[in-house]
Amino acid sequence: MAISDSPEVVGMTAEIGGSSGCSVRRRLSASFKADESEGLKKVSNGGATADEVDGIVDDGGDNNDRINSETLFGSSINGGGAGGSGSGGGGGGGESKVANGGGAQDFETAIKYVYRPSSPAHRKIKESPLSSDAIFKQSHAGLFNLCVVVLVAVNSRLIIENLMKYGLLIRAGFWFSSKSLRDWPLFMCGLTLPAFPLAAFVVEQLAQKRHLSDPVVVLLHAIISTASILYPVFVILRFDSAVLSGVVLMLFACTLWLKLVSYAHTNFDMRAIAKASVKEDDSKKELPYDVNFKTLLYFMVAPTLCYQTSYPKTAYIRKGWVARQLVKLIIFTGLMGFIIEQYINPIVKNSQHPLKGNFLYAIERVLKLSVPTLYVWLCMFYCFFHLWLNILAELLRFGDREFYKDWWNARTFEEGVAVLISFLISAIFHELCIAVPCHIFKLWAFLGIMFQVPLVLLTNYLQKKFQNSMVGNMIFWFIFSIFGQPMCILLYYHDLMNRKGKSS
Repeated sequence: MAISDSPEVVGMTAEIGGSSGCSVRRRLSASFKADESEGLKKVSNGGATADEVDGIVDDGGDNNDRINSETLFGSSINGGGAGGSGSGGGGGGGESKVANGGGAQDFETAIKYVYRPSSPAHRKIKESPLSSDAIFKQSHAGLFNLCVVVLVAVNSRLIIENLMKYGLLIRAGFWFSSKSLRDWPLFMCGLTLPAFPLAAFVVEQLAQKRHLSDPVVVLLHAIISTASILYPVFVILRFDSAVLSGVVLMLFACTLWLKLVSYAHTNFDMRAIAKASVKEDDSKKELPYDVNFKTLLYFMVAPTLCYQTSYPKTAYIRKGWVARQLVKLIIFTGLMGFIIEQYINPIVKNSQHPLKGNFLYAIERVLKLSVPTLYVWLCMFYCFFHLWLNILAELLRFGDREFYKDWWNARTFEEGVAVLISFLISAIFHELCIAVPCHIFKLWAFLGIMFQVPLVLLTNYLQKKFQNSMVGNMIFWFIFSIFGQPMCILLYYHDLMNRKGKSS
């Protein structure tokens, strides 16, 4: 006997194997519920015909799923005769009763709560929820919650085991180092970086007043943006500073360079539009486009790399929301520090150079390092791209907060010259942000980024071979987290230690 979790219509007929009259069940639909009350009144008062009942019950589904009103009304009405048509002519009170196994019941009770043993439970072709054809059409929230619980339980055991075996390894030097006090040249360099956007603004004002030609403007912007990168590089290489301080300064310098390029590019386009709209008689007048220092200042602190004269803004600042995000930022930053000091540092210190030692030992170190490195990278992504950028956007009332997309679902590497240029620029900036503070120019970060370009061909080949786009996603996660990051960490650490050993 099939049991349903909600009331269903009883007495539907469908032709199976050439025979009619086989009762089937159908779940009540929203269209039925809308007319249910009125329909029941008609039936109970003897004023509804079989066709009217069919119209009330039928919700637009397949014809085989329709309710046969003859089944509802035609069996032994008033405990007596053969099946009638139920068309309204079989006696006043008898039409409000339905015979069900010899016992008359109220129509509303029969249509909602009666389950016939002969009602077929299998009426459609369906796939199992975990089959390959239906797995992505189902909700897996329960399985996701199970994975989270298992992940928390397993990692909690590992944390307890690590603390029992090695104790608390976090040092105060991770948060504050006396060497940082000697990084005042880098600090002064960071304070003087705003001079470059100020110079770019002066160039744009002169261009707006037609004191400079377009080629001269382009040349000056190229000099300003290039100097904004070379100046911090020179300061970091000139003074032996802490690696973390150098990384922070280079991140600011790279961000400033990207903003200056966008500022120059957007103003060049607005200047071209303004020139096209100006008549020849007004060729000596100031060009009608916006060059505003306040707009530039907002752009320099806003969480965006795309310059505009105006941005969508929110109505007010949610102070409570900002406070909650700051608490999350502190918690996840502390979690990163704990993982680095408690797991990554001991693994790296007990390792050998991956390109000079035993091959199997290097693979074991890379695999052991992959999980904590992945956790740190995910925490770093969440802290910067989600928490910090959203906090900054809220304080500035910056409206467009799509700072990232679902990169974790990446399945393929697109082809094209634009993507190749994007990889090249990304590789250069990664190398600058890592190699310059470490004073090591082995191009490990550059090669790690550019190595992804050949994956375009490999990913496309495997997707065509297996006819599955998730193959590309698995390749992405393997190259990105399991192999790439741990290998780069080991390479830079041992080269850094070798450089310090030679200098001492």
